[in-house]
Amino acid sequence: MKLALHWKIIIGLVLGVLFALLTSKLGQEQVWGLNWSQLVVHWVGVFGTIFINLLKLIAIPLILFSIIKGVAEISDIKRLGRIGFKTLGLYLGTTFLAVTIGLFIVNTFKPGESMHENLRVSNRLQYEQWAAENGVNVADGKNFSNDPKYSGFAVQEANGVSQKALDKVNNGTENSAKRKEQGPLQILVDIVPSNIFYALTGKGFMLQIIFFALFFGAVLLMIDPVKAEPIIKLFDGFNDIFLKMIDVVMKGAPFFVFCLLAGKISEMAPNDPAKMMDLFAGLGTYSFNVVLGLFLMIIIYPFLVLLFTKGKVDPITFLRGIFKAQTVAFSTSSSAATLPVTMDCVHDNLNVPKEVSSFVLPIGATVNMDGTSLYISIAVVFLAQMHYVDLSMTQLMVIGATATVASIGASAVPSAGLIMMILVLQAVDLNPAWIAIIFPVDRILDMCRTVVNVTGDASVARIVASLEEKK
Repeated sequence: MKLALHWKIIIGLVLGVLFALLTSKLGQEQVWGLNWSQLVVHWVGVFGTIFINLLKLIAIPLILFSIIKGVAEISDIKRLGRIGFKTLGLYLGTTFLAVTIGLFIVNTFKPGESMHENLRVSNRLQYEQWAAENGVNVADGKNFSNDPKYSGFAVQEANGVSQKALDKVNNGTENSAKRKEQGPLQILVDIVPSNIFYALTGKGFMLQIIFFALFFGAVLLMIDPVKAEPIIKLFDGFNDIFLKMIDVVMKGAPFFVFCLLAGKISEMAPNDPAKMMDLFAGLGTYSFNVVLGLFLMIIIYPFLVLLFTKGKVDPITFLRGIFKAQTVAFSTSSSAATLPVTMDCVHDNLNVPKEVSSFVLPIGATVNMDGTSLYISIAVVFLAQMHYVDLSMTQLMVIGATATVASIGASAVPSAGLIMMILVLQAVDLNPAWIAIIFPVDRILDMCRTVVNVTGDASVARIVASLEEKK
């Protein structure tokens, strides 16, 4: 019996994890001048990196050509505006729902309060010391440092923080400071590119590519159809070429996914099986809360589709139809890299017209970060709880609003949520360096939340298609 591609990918995922665990037990034994974990990273993991690079290579031009093609196929400016309004409205609605679920879960289960009381007090004193040194107001206005009850507690020094985590903090803090200086409307300036070719290199803002594609496609509809027709056919041809590239690359996906997982796990916890198991078990309560919230979103999406399609697409059909995209999202941790597969799934399995999927999904890969927004809302409150900071309802609303806004235009690449989290932490006067605490489990949770992001994109595409069918 011939296995379906998504089952082959799952087998590759499992074998990659098992292979990394096996080689980690071999310790410091040298092969070709490298220990086993280094051997896996340098000789196996590189093929996983090649896989992500191939998907990104396809993703950016596919976003450009598919949006232009999608806009041109709509052929009506008024309809284009209607679809665009529905798309953005649905994406914002699902993001708000995700943030609300995240805040509800973290305030119900209070994972940060499960830590030892002495450690929480010590963390609190460290936070007040940081706030005083940096001229920041303490978030809840309390002062443990002057309370005689806590006079015997020592301030814990940060330890065990990897240089990679510190680099993330420093880079993210610098970017956040620059954005604060630029003003609240800087995001509108960033959307309009001064050089589209620079944006297409991947160094620019992803929304710049979407803006140019929408602008180009809309103007294409305004000119003489006779002159526009050869341009539309050209972009249609380009679109078909990049879609075929997806088919070619995905034939090797099981092997690439095996290499990707084996390399990443070996890189995170080399030559130490106990540490590798701690990587999965550490911060367990926090991770459970995040996974629970993400799981709830996975359940909610199919029922939203069922509601808007009037029962035409049942939950089982929906989840089965996008399963391949979910497995690729889990392995790559990038909704942009998964975009080509997502487009293929919703068109072939969910019967979403290409004119809708070509427009809705590329935008979703950039502005729709439901899983990331939920993750951030839980993480920020968790970090506040473990530092004995009581956040007010107003501050929780600020966290929700900031997480929603920060998700728009965030890079659809691995660990983009950490940079977004810095913005949210600073919005409620918390220490951005706290992201280093959850950094060890971020990669695993990043894989899970990317699945939610991609599932949200697919659900909105199916809903928009259904709403347009009624028109």
